[in-house]
Amino acid sequence: MLLERYTHPEMGKLWKDGYEYERWLEVELAVAEVMTKRGEIPLEAMEAIRRSAKVNPKRILEIEAIVRHDLIAFLQAVVEEIGEAGKYLHLGLTSSDVKDTALSLVLRDSGLLLKKDLRDLREALAKRSLESKYTVMVGRTHGIHAEPLTFGLKLALWIAELDRQEERLDQAILSVSAGKISGAVGTYANVSPEVEEAVCKYLGLTRALVSNQILQRDRHAHFMTTLALIAGSLEKIATEIRNLQRTDILEVEEPFAEGQKGSSAMPHKRNPIVCEQVSGMARLIRGNALAAMENMALWHERDMTHSSVERVILPDSCLLLDHMLRQMTRIISGLKIRGEQMKRNLQKTYGLTSSQRVLLALVEQGCMREEAYAWVQQDAFQAWDQGKDFIEVVSEDKRIANYLSKNKLQGLFDLSYHLQHVDDIFKRMGLE
Repeated sequence: MLLERYTHPEMGKLWKDGYEYERWLEVELAVAEVMTKRGEIPLEAMEAIRRSAKVNPKRILEIEAIVRHDLIAFLQAVVEEIGEAGKYLHLGLTSSDVKDTALSLVLRDSGLLLKKDLRDLREALAKRSLESKYTVMVGRTHGIHAEPLTFGLKLALWIAELDRQEERLDQAILSVSAGKISGAVGTYANVSPEVEEAVCKYLGLTRALVSNQILQRDRHAHFMTTLALIAGSLEKIATEIRNLQRTDILEVEEPFAEGQKGSSAMPHKRNPIVCEQVSGMARLIRGNALAAMENMALWHERDMTHSSVERVILPDSCLLLDHMLRQMTRIISGLKIRGEQMKRNLQKTYGLTSSQRVLLALVEQGCMREEAYAWVQQDAFQAWDQGKDFIEVVSEDKRIANYLSKNKLQGLFDLSYHLQHVDDIFKRMGLE
């Protein structure tokens, strides 16, 4: 397995070496059980199959080295375990009936684990957003100070995005949770549609309304692009944390463990390395999503160009995203929020974050907007260039004094004005 370092046991169990063999056997046995109920397989043969069918990965690989076909090698090895009754396995089926249906089981279960990871991250974000609901900081647009907000609102924004991602993941899981037991090229010539319906119901899958030799790869592309979207949200969060951890900002810090080192040369360093790793891994998953979309266009009723790609992109993406979600949950849970530094940074621009309030107050008092904008902009640039408090500059501006008293101006710099609807936002988010 390529990603052992990042693999959590729950997700790793679904994609362990030889994972497909157990799932192939699960599908083969489901088909045999249905056929037995229909009288197409003798009961005593089914009893022998139940009793003896098992997977021997070593033997499968020995046979595959000769036959050069993984499903045939699998069947031959299982039949060796069963004996004569093994002839009733795989009746009327083609390889993709088994392989694609089994893959749907793995993807469904992987998706459900990722959904649990998403909810764990949401829970961590909700906890920290409530803690920092009124932790005032400066908002930045284009990297430049804009107006005040709270760190809790920043986290609430991420929560809303994760909720949308969960909805997308539900849809992707539903799309990929499909099976096909329709035989070569999907005509049911040698296996009935009733068998397919019963097998899919038994396995907890929907049945494809129509298929050729394979399940169509738009399903898998939907799943993979959804994983890429979730990874994109994690990268967005990681990028913001990385920016806020910069030395010249230093408003948050990702957890730094006891004994951890940041640099081989500079002992003072505490780098946001986990967020950087998350950002890098998101690139991998985006690339894998593109490969999944390339897999949609196959020759006629099937070819094998998708198969070798999926052996890499599906397990890698599920394992990576599972790791990324768990890491981000750990980061958010242990995130160091520097509220005092946020206040200091807000004050670095001398109160310029209240410029819009001064502008609107002038307009309310009858000043033409373009004229008011020009006055406030001139005063703002003067305050910034001379390092003076903005309120001092506008208070000395006689043009503005004709419209606004000093007491009125003072009230325009009250930060609580910007927070008056924070409770409303949290309430409609269900964060209370």
